[in-house]
Amino acid sequence: MERVVLHIDLDQFIVAVELLRHPDLVGKPVLVGGSGDPTERGVVAGASYEARAQGVKSGTPLRTAAARCPEAVFLPADRETYLAASADVMTALGELGGVLEVIGWDEAFMLVDTEDAVATARYVQRYVRERTALNCSIGIGDNKLRAKLASGMGKPAGVFRLDVTNWVEVMADKPTDALQGVGAKTAKKLAARGIATVSELARTPMADLAGEFGPNIGPWLVALAHGYDSTPVSDEPFRARSHGREVTFQRDLREVEPMRAEITRLSRQVSEDLAADDTLARRVVVKVRDSRFATHTHGVTLAEPTRAFEPIDVAAQQALDRFPLDRPVRLLGVRAELVRE
Repeated sequence: MERVVLHIDLDQFIVAVELLRHPDLVGKPVLVGGSGDPTERGVVAGASYEARAQGVKSGTPLRTAAARCPEAVFLPADRETYLAASADVMTALGELGGVLEVIGWDEAFMLVDTEDAVATARYVQRYVRERTALNCSIGIGDNKLRAKLASGMGKPAGVFRLDVTNWVEVMADKPTDALQGVGAKTAKKLAARGIATVSELARTPMADLAGEFGPNIGPWLVALAHGYDSTPVSDEPFRARSHGREVTFQRDLREVEPMRAEITRLSRQVSEDLAADDTLARRVVVKVRDSRFATHTHGVTLAEPTRAFEPIDVAAQQALDRFPLDRPVRLLGVRAELVRE
C-alpha cells in the first residue's frame, strides 16, 4: 500500500462541455469565447486540441484566432453551464473516497492510499467519464507539484507518473519555465545567469539566488527544481481568492461618463457574485486596457469588508480616478479581492 497524490485535470474542459451539446463538432477545430462572433472583440475562453495545433489557445483575441484558424467553429461562452458541469465532476470525485482538494472548475487533487496507483487513476478516469461523459488526464505524484506536472504530460486522457524515482530523468533537460511557478520573466532572469534547464537550477546554490530573488523566493526556486513540495492536500472547501467581472467593448470608450456607467454595472454584478458565494470583499481593483492593448490596474482598500453594492461601486470609481484615461479604452474590469478566513 502506498499513499500518492493524484492531479485530475479535465481535458479541454470548456470545449468538451460544448461538444456534449454539439457532437457533430467532435474532431473539428472549435473555439469558445465572447458571443461566438470572431469579428467582435473578445478572447478565446476555450480551444479544442485541433485549434491549439494551429496556434490558438485561451486568451488569444478572437480576431487573431480566426486568422490563424479560419476553418474553426466559434461558439459563445456559457459560464453557468460550465459551472454546473464542474460541480457534477467534483461531486463524482467526492464519491470516490480519499482527500479531495478542488482547486478550480476543471482540476482537483486527491490524496489516496492504493495498492496500484495507475489502476486507481484509470478507475477515477472511467468513473468521471461514466458520470459526466467528460475525459480527464491524471498525474500521479508523491507530492502536489509532481502530480500537477505529471497530468500535463499525460494529456489528453492519459495517466503519467512523476515522483522522486524518475524526476531527474524526466525533468533535468527541460527549460526552467516547465516548472510550475516559474514564469517567463523569472526564466529570463535565470537564463541571464546561465541557468537554462531544471538540472542547472537544481545545481545552483540557494544563496546564489537569494540576492536577486529574495531570501524566500531564491531558495524556493532551487527546491522547486528538485521537485520538493510540502504543501498538503486539503479537503477544505474551495474558495476563490476574488470575484471579478469585465467587459470588452466593440467600440472603444472615449468619454469618462460611459466608463463610469460601465464600472457601476460591473460593480453591481460583482456584488451579486459575492452575495451568491456568501463572501466579503476587502479590496476592489479596476482593470483598464487601452486601445494600444496596454493593461493597468489600480485598487482601493475598503473601509470594512462588505458585499454591498454601494461601497464597492464607490471604491471602483475611486480606483478609476487613478487612471489618466488619456487614450480610448477597449476593456474595463472590476475585481473584488476576498477576505480570507
